Amino acid sequence: MPKLPVVSSDEVIKALSKIGFTVSSQRGSHVKLRKGSLSLIVPMHSELGKGILGKIIKQSGLTVEEFIELL
Repeated sequence: MPKLPVVSSDEVIKALSKIGFTVSSQRGSHVKLRKGSLSLIVPMHSELGKGILGKIIKQSGLTVEEFIELL
């Protein structure tokens, strides 16, 4: 399994939008993305921590390899 890349929240949102996620709302520094009944929360940071990024990838149903290809 490849290492998780160091990415910003903007890069994550851009990558997830390529597979159908759309921004549904923002509250403070957190953006909610939706795709059907699935929703994800992405904190707006210049660099996302590895734990947060790993959870976002897992909740989106992607593998790390698939996510890296979207970047």
